[in-house]
Amino acid sequence: MTKKCTTLGLEPSFGFGDRTGLATPGHVAAMKRCGAGITAIFPQQSIREMTRTQRTPEGVMADAMQAAEAAGWDGPIGADADHLKIDQDVDITAAAGFTFFTIDPSDDVDQKADDYDEATLREKFSSARDTAPWFDSYLGKSIQLSTGSTIQLDEEACMRAAVKYGPAIARALKLGDYIRHVNETAGQDYEIELSVDETDQPTTLPEHYIIADQCLKGGMKLVSLAPRFIGDFEKGVDFKGDLTALEASLADHAAVAELLGPYKLSLHSGSDKVSMYAALARTTAGKFHVKTAGTSYLEALRVVARHDPAAFRGIIDFSRDRYETDKATYHVSATLADAPTTDQADDQTLESEYLEMWADVPAGKGFTKPGRQILHCTFGSVLTDAKWGAVVRDCLVAHPDTYCEVLDDHFGRHLDALRSGM
Repeated sequence: MTKKCTTLGLEPSFGFGDRTGLATPGHVAAMKRCGAGITAIFPQQSIREMTRTQRTPEGVMADAMQAAEAAGWDGPIGADADHLKIDQDVDITAAAGFTFFTIDPSDDVDQKADDYDEATLREKFSSARDTAPWFDSYLGKSIQLSTGSTIQLDEEACMRAAVKYGPAIARALKLGDYIRHVNETAGQDYEIELSVDETDQPTTLPEHYIIADQCLKGGMKLVSLAPRFIGDFEKGVDFKGDLTALEASLADHAAVAELLGPYKLSLHSGSDKVSMYAALARTTAGKFHVKTAGTSYLEALRVVARHDPAAFRGIIDFSRDRYETDKATYHVSATLADAPTTDQADDQTLESEYLEMWADVPAGKGFTKPGRQILHCTFGSVLTDAKWGAVVRDCLVAHPDTYCEVLDDHFGRHLDALRSGM
């Protein structure tokens, strides 16, 4: 492996998660065909995903980089150590050569902060005050954005930001300092993304402003930030919500990023959110990062569905049995009743209901059927199962051209949608 990963800076970028270690040839094919003007992250996996798939940072890096080289990729490559929460996560991913470090302080976010009435908010703030030493410096400020919107940092907005994100900001700054120390000690270039998107409640403009401003003032090498945008960003399906309202909100968040940074706006749970890609690219003027992960695993199951329909039926049955347990850490709404059991449908219907096919999707939109979520959430159980994990891998190894073909088509549509807004 001769080529090394690099930092990508403010270039528009797209992250290809790969839970099998076999998807990179298809990712490269899509980038070659449709990715002009967009930079690629091929090695990308979170610590959580590595644990569930029994992979290592070194293995993720080697699989992606060797496959990219074999596929003739000669462009820059970033490497995303995703959802980092503790120092040890940084140690093992930095040692493997990752360059893009995504901090996830979601465990310290108060998920109910937006619902507190004034009395409860003040009570919570009294407890959170020590985690928000920045509170007084923002109180009463008003910031005019280039979009015409105004951020009012009144008492309520600042208190709610302190309650909701105070401990998370402190955690992010501490881990950011550690990332800097590890990489500077090793003489490695690096960049940081901050993820505050894994919450039920959207990140308001005052909260975005305070979070980013504190990170930058704290010396964090912030290249992108993933707020929790309005609407629903469920795993495995397209954006759910008002696209017009979302575009206006994206424009305001992009204006904050331009004012304070600039840094990129990042879209997590970006798989299949095709209907909103043009708006993201347009409002950010190309300063975006999109992160995908589980959709490459779902395309792997499409290979199984087409070459071994009986095995695909078995994986559906197994996944349905695991779904209620495995969905606990995911934002999904699908229920088992939303998708047919294997004794209720033929092979083509099962592929459509559980994986969907682009011919079934309304023009300009991504996938929508809930069966995808059942398969998405259970990837770890399937891939680490002695029987079904071997079935998936054996099928992909036996039919690499099919896997490359479906990934090329799938991600080509993603990249085309993004480029339509650039």
